[in-house]
Formats: sequence, C-alpha cells, structure tokens
Amino acid sequence: MGTGAEAHNRIGLTSRHLLRDGQPWIPVSGEIHYSRVAHERWRERLLLMRSGGVTVISSYVIWLHHQPVEGEASFDGNLDVAAFVRLCAELGFHVVLRIGPWAHGEVRNGGFPDWVQSAAVAHRTNDPKYLSLVHKWFARLGHELADLCGPDSAVIGIQVENELYDQPEHLRTLKDMARQVGLAAPLYTATAWGGAELPDDELFPLYSGYGDGFWVDSDAPWNSTFRQHFFFSDEWDDVGVGADVRGIAINEAQTRPRNESFPPATCELGGGMATTYHRRIMPTGQHIAAVANAKIGSGSAWQGYYMYAGGLNPHGPIPFQESQATGYPNDLPTFDYNFHAAIGAAGQLASSHSTLRNQHAFLAAFGHQLAQMPPSFPGRMPQGVEDLTTLRWTVRSDGATGFLFLNWDQPHIPLPTLRDVRLEVQLGAGSLSIGSGPLDIFPGTVARWPIGLIVGGLRVNWATGSVLTLLDSRTLVLLAEPGRDVQIAINGDPAVHHIDGEAGGTLSLGEGAMAARIVIIGRRDTERVWVLEEQPRRLLLSDDPLWVDGGELVVRASMPPRVNEWLDGEWRELTLRPDATPNRPTAITTLQVRTASEPPIGYGQIASRPSAPRAEDIRNLAAEFQLDGIGHQDDTTRREITIVWAGDIAQLLVDGEVRVDQFWDGSPWHIDLDLIEGAEQGRVILRVLGLHRESPVRVPADAEGRRRATSGALNSVDVVEVAKSALWRER
Repeated sequence: MGTGAEAHNRIGLTSRHLLRDGQPWIPVSGEIHYSRVAHERWRERLLLMRSGGVTVISSYVIWLHHQPVEGEASFDGNLDVAAFVRLCAELGFHVVLRIGPWAHGEVRNGGFPDWVQSAAVAHRTNDPKYLSLVHKWFARLGHELADLCGPDSAVIGIQVENELYDQPEHLRTLKDMARQVGLAAPLYTATAWGGAELPDDELFPLYSGYGDGFWVDSDAPWNSTFRQHFFFSDEWDDVGVGADVRGIAINEAQTRPRNESFPPATCELGGGMATTYHRRIMPTGQHIAAVANAKIGSGSAWQGYYMYAGGLNPHGPIPFQESQATGYPNDLPTFDYNFHAAIGAAGQLASSHSTLRNQHAFLAAFGHQLAQMPPSFPGRMPQGVEDLTTLRWTVRSDGATGFLFLNWDQPHIPLPTLRDVRLEVQLGAGSLSIGSGPLDIFPGTVARWPIGLIVGGLRVNWATGSVLTLLDSRTLVLLAEPGRDVQIAINGDPAVHHIDGEAGGTLSLGEGAMAARIVIIGRRDTERVWVLEEQPRRLLLSDDPLWVDGGELVVRASMPPRVNEWLDGEWRELTLRPDATPNRPTAITTLQVRTASEPPIGYGQIASRPSAPRAEDIRNLAAEFQLDGIGHQDDTTRREITIVWAGDIAQLLVDGEVRVDQFWDGSPWHIDLDLIEGAEQGRVILRVLGLHRESPVRVPADAEGRRRATSGALNSVDVVEVAKSALWRER
C-alpha cells in the first residue's frame, strides 16, 4: 500500500504518518456527495472547501443514485462522477472515492438499488451471485474512472464497502475486484469502527468521531460513546456509530485494538449531523471543533469529516432517503441532507466553517512538523467521561518544540471554570512552566499553544494563544482564547508580553536577523479570519464566504462586503466590485391560503422510534402560505430564501409538487431558489405542519424551550426573506 503496483508519484504511507512529495503530511478530507449537489454548484462548493483548508475531497459513489432501474445506469449532469473528479484535480485537490457497493449515507437500502436489494443473494458476502452483480457495477465505474486513476492522478484513495464488521475476506475480494477494473489508488481504505475485523495490512483502517448522533432513541441521554470524543485518548475505536444498522444496542459492540502498522486516521469526524424525525441534533461549530482538536492532540495523522458540505437527495422514481419504510429504524427528510455541515445545502456557511478552517490553517503551516510529533499524555488524566474537574490536555512534541492542546468544551453538560491551573511540560532541555502564573481555563477553550517554536530566529518559549498560521518565517499568527489575554514568553526575554484578548494586536520583537512579529487575532475576529494557502499565504478578515479562483479573490455577498487583508504589517481594506447587481435580504409577503389543523401527539412508532407523518397526513394537517415577492431567476445573481419557522415539518412546493423539505430543529432554513425549476412568482407554496406540545420527538434545548412555551401545537412562520447575491471580485 502506497508502494506497490498502485504506487503514486506524490503520496506515500508509513506506520506513523502519510507522505506527500516525500514530506510528512496531515491530510484534511471533507465529504461532499456530487450526486446530492447541483452540477452548476460543484465549483463553488469545492472552492469554499479549499478556502476552509480541505485538501482531500471524499465522496460516496451511490449505486442507487446512478442505477435505480436495472440496466439503466446514468452518469450525466449531477451524476457525472468523472467530471467531478476532473474538477477536483483542476482545483488542486486529492480525491478519495468511497465506492461501496453498500454505502449507507442515509440512503435507501444503504445505497443498493431496489433490484439489488431484492435479489436472491447473500448481500455483502462472497456469494458468487452477489459478486456477479457487484462486478458489473464496478466494471461500469471502471469505464468512467479508470483513466482518471494512476500514479499521477488526483485519486489517492478508494474505500470499499462501509461499516462492514465481520467479513474481512469479502473486503479483500472487493479490493481485488476494484483493482481488476482499473480503480487503482495508492491507498485502499475501510471503516474500522465498531470492532470491525479487517484483512491484515490490506486496507488502511479509518475511524470516526461524532459528539452526538441520531442513532439512539429520542429520550436517550448523552451516551458515553459520544462523550469520549471530547477527551484526548489513545483509544480510536467507536462502538456507537452504525449500531442502529447492525440492530444492536449502542454499547453492545466490542472494540478492537488499532492496527499499529498504520497511523491513526479518521474519515468521519462529525462535521455536522443528519436530522432524523425522532432525534434532531444541531451541533455547534465550537463542539465540532472540540472533537477535531481532541483527535489532533491525540495523534491524528488524517483529519476526515463527514459531512463537510451538505446537499439534497435527488428527485427520482422512488424516494432515495432511508426511512422506516425501507427497514431502517429512523425516518429522514425526503430531500434534505443539509447535515448542519460547514457548508450547507444552499451553500451557506455554518459556524463550523470558521472553527475548523482555523485548525486546518494550523495543519497547513505546521502539519509537516506535527506529523512527526507523537502525543504525550499527562500523568493525571480524567477518570472517565463524567469527570468535570480534571483538565483535558496533551502535548505533541519532538522533544525540543511542540504544541500543547487543551479541550475544555462539550455540549449538554456545562463545564466549570478551572481556577489556578498549573501546566508544566518536560522537554529535552528541561521543564517548562506555561503561563506567568496559575491559569484559569474557561469553558469553550479549544486550544493549541506553541512550545519552543522558532520564529524569525527567536524562540517562542510558550504562548497562551492558539497557533493559526505562519505567514512567513518571521510572522506568527495566534488566536486569543475565551476569557483571557494572550501571554507570550520569548527565550532570553525576562518579560512576559500581554496582548488584549478581545481586540488583539501585534507584537514586534528583536531586530535584524533575530526579529519576529506575532499577530494576535482578538476574540471579536476569530470567526472572521481566513488563511488562504496561496503563494504567499494570505490572511484576511471577512464575514462573507470567500475563495480564490484562477488567482483572483472572490466573495459571495448580497450586500457590499468588507474584507481586510494583513499587508505590510497592517490591516488594509480591499476594494471589491460586483459582477452583477445584488439585493440585500428583503422580507416577502406570506399569504396564508390554508389553515393548520391540530396535529396528533404522534404518528406511530417502530422499534421505539417515533415515525414521521405520511404524505397525506402532512397534506391534510399543515398550514399553507403562498410566497409573493420571490422574484425571478436570472443568469447573473443567485436567489436565496431564508425561512425562520417553528413546527414539525416544512415543505416548499412548486406547482403543487414538493421540491425541498426540512424537519424543524430551531435553525433557519436556507434554500437556493435558482436550483428549483419553476420557483417563480405565484408558483411557490410553503407548507408547515404543526408540532404537538407532547410529541415524543427530541429537539435541541432552545427549540424545546419554545415548544414548551406554546400552549397548543407549535406552528409558526416568523420570517421569510429573499436575497440576491453576486460575486464580488478584487480590483
């Protein structure tokens, strides 16, 4: 693997880290499903992933999407996987294809077409009849993709199957079948969580890390399998993920020791969470970043997120989503797969885009060093996942320099402020105390502090701000932490420098060959900062999504964006001009054309999981509103509608047909109107089904508070706005 018949000219693998161009490398992979994103939006989504620090694009190849009818495989439009891979290559990405044939991904039958699901074969085994079906499908994929694989290609990894736990010989067979049809890559991977048994040294085992999940009952407490991911640990297995598919309780699966022939790596850190009917999880960007930070501090050699960019299920002859009707214990929306990802289904950015891109900027600048630094855990570790008093921290170091990782953040159960904490690190040169005195560690701290870092010939003994990036050999950028100023200690300088944590600032040190500048991004700007991996690196502040395309800075905004760049030692505002005439968010008229009826408490259940209402239930009970003032599609701007609503289920209809939908969890609903054919004035209806006050579905705490504050069924449309965004370019 990495050196055999499918050896790649750029990518290699050791037991400690990956290599790119012969140098240690920590990849950042983000999941996006090309078949769930409109072809005309691929480029922008990928560019937003790149400006978020993603270096590897990962995608399921979902058999059901391509071939719902036997003998009629489609690779056109949104299904043109070869065009997608070529675009990834053009934009400088590496690619991992997750070819299945069984994928899961909250897809009907786990991605099997119905005609495969109903075939008289032993699925997901070496049954020759099953393998015959798979071979034909793999051969068709090889026809599309084999020419895009090879030693110089963008394709560096191929995952076979998904969440298969007890069929190692079948996994080996699938790998061989993929190779036979030209699906070649230096890395063949498999999901290793849940105690999965993999063929020895044949497949690179990749792990997961979700801080919460929909695969437990609606009334279940926050399970230990979720809580463990907020701690630094040398345990990489996760028995919770996929338990619902296996039909077992979340804690029943046995863990398996990590194969240390391979470095610890992930492909499914929770970049968000799917919304099921019974349990609606809405993770914050801070909590998502805390899990990711815990993995980096624990020695991760590969940061992989599922999902990084959400999407919509295709329209087709059958519903494509998993549901109780297809034998799955959970009901999902028919179309919505926003996943609360860093990049949403309509291209909007979640708070996780900023919290994660800050970590990824650090990996881009220091990953080649970090990859060679094993983790060291403190002598006093937390006593289990319920420990709320022991600091969670670790160090990755080569003995002379390194990084101290802190994780004092988690959802659901508040953490206290830890007072008078003393941190001491043993390096080759001796003991190093961090801070000018005892430190207070505030909740929400997700940090990576430098230790012994050389900048401009000076040695930063330590700093209590997170490393963001190195703009050049003399300019280090740090981020302030919650509740504190940034302290910086320089070797040979008796003073400890203090920089205001709210506003930030700049510290210039030394002179001549021994000079450095440390730029501190204050808390008011940590969610606005961007690091673009251009030559040279660019440091910017912007509230709006931005990227570089063809060497040109591009910002998408409905109002004039304000973008500042760090240039020549100061922040300078850039001059940007729009390609078209945008329009700021404008409230539109919602004319109620149907009154809601009282919803029942529930619509039945399967295996203790509440069932979603049937289509006729929604039609008969929901309120309906005609949306006036949404405008018309044009070729220069993009219409996005934002709906703030409360209830159970909402649907957007065009000419009476449901085109998109959402289960309510308290978050605004963003819809890219220009991707919905016929979404024009007078043709669009918003349908909202009320949520009974005693419904057994679980919603986030804020949403639950609103439900409890309502005397009857909750059914409200609060705000409907339409904005037209344009692309603003640097002049």
